[in-house]
Amino acid sequence: MKTRVAALLEAPVKGSSPGKWEVVEAEFEDPGPGEIQLKMVASGLCHSDDHVITGDIPSAIYPFIGGHEGAGIVEAVGPGTRGFEVGDHVVLSFLPGCGKCRWCAAGMQNLCDLGATLLLGSRPDGSYRATIDGKPAGQMCTIGTFAEHTVVSVDSAVKVPDDIPLDKACLTGCGVGTGWGSAVNSAETRPGDTVIVMGIGGIGINAIQGAAHAGASHVVAVDPVQFKLDKATEFGATETFSTIEEAAEFARSVTNGQGADSVIVTIGVVKGDHIGQAFAAIRKAGTVVVTGLGDITEVGIPVSPGELTLFQKRIQGSLYGASSPSADILKLLRLYQEGSLKLDELVTRTYSLDEVNQGYVDMHEGKNLRGVILFD
Repeated sequence: MKTRVAALLEAPVKGSSPGKWEVVEAEFEDPGPGEIQLKMVASGLCHSDDHVITGDIPSAIYPFIGGHEGAGIVEAVGPGTRGFEVGDHVVLSFLPGCGKCRWCAAGMQNLCDLGATLLLGSRPDGSYRATIDGKPAGQMCTIGTFAEHTVVSVDSAVKVPDDIPLDKACLTGCGVGTGWGSAVNSAETRPGDTVIVMGIGGIGINAIQGAAHAGASHVVAVDPVQFKLDKATEFGATETFSTIEEAAEFARSVTNGQGADSVIVTIGVVKGDHIGQAFAAIRKAGTVVVTGLGDITEVGIPVSPGELTLFQKRIQGSLYGASSPSADILKLLRLYQEGSLKLDELVTRTYSLDEVNQGYVDMHEGKNLRGVILFD
C-alpha cells in the first residue's frame, strides 16, 4: 500500500533551527498477524511530536512518520487477527497494551513493556512496517497517525462505537486521557480540593476538565496567553492567572496559608524550574504531577530535600494520566456521549495533511487548544 504521510526525513540539529514535517509518499506492508490497516479520519497535533522536530526527544531512526493521536476505519485485517473487522471504527492509543506483562496485569497498561519501542517506531521484533524512498521508516509511537493510511498492531487499537465522530474521538488517544488522568488519577483530586494547572494547552485544558469533574472547589488555570485562560474558564476553571506565583498566593489565601493540594505541570516544554515552582505552591503532603515533557537529557529539579522530607511532599510523574487506554478511552467517550466531557470544543482549528507545519506554528503562537488534521 502506498500512501501520503508527514515525516521527519533526517535528524534535527538540536539547539539550531528545528526540523519540519515533509509530506511524502510511504509504502506500507500488508497487515500481518495481529495487525490492521486503517484509513485515517483524523489526527491530533500534539506537542510531543513537536519535541521530535526540535530534537528534545530524538527518535531512533529517520525517516520517522509523525503523529500519535488518531482515529480511523479498518480497511484490512491481518491473517489470524481476532476482534476486528473491515469497517470497524478505531481510536489509536499512543501507548500499546499487550495485556500480559506485569504492568498490564496490575492495571497499569500505560507502563506496558511494549512501550520500549515507541521511539524506535518499529514492531517489537525490530522490523518496520513502512519504507520511504526504499529506506525503513519508523512510526511515532509505532502508529504514525500523520498518514492517510497506516498499518498498526491491534495492541495500539481500541474499537469504539460507530456513532461517535472520529474527528473528536481521536483526541482521547492522547491529550484528553493524559490531562484528565493527570487530575483524576495522578493528583488523586478529591471534592473540595484546590488544584493548580500550569500550562493550558491540549493536555492542561483536559486536566482542568478532570479536576472540575472530580469536584475540586478551586480549579486554578495558569498561562500567559489570555485566550487560553478564557477557554479554561469555559472548561471548568474557577480562577485564572498569568503566573504560578499569583496562583500560589491565591491558593494560600483560600487554604489558611497551606497551599494547593496539587499542582499539575502541563507546560509545553517543561524545565526543572517549573517543577520547583510547583513544589513551592503545594501544601504539606501535597502532590506535584509532572505531565509535560522537555529536553529528556536535562537533569535537575531545584527543590529542598529537607522540605521534601519534613513536609512529606510528593513529585509524581504521569504517563497518559496513569490510565489504561483499552478501558479508559471507552470510559471517556461514554462521558462525552453523556455530556460530562467536552470534546467538540477542544478543536480550535482543523488542517489538511499538507498544513501540518502551519498547525504547529499556530500551536506555538498560542492560537489553539488542539489542532486536528482531517483526511479526505
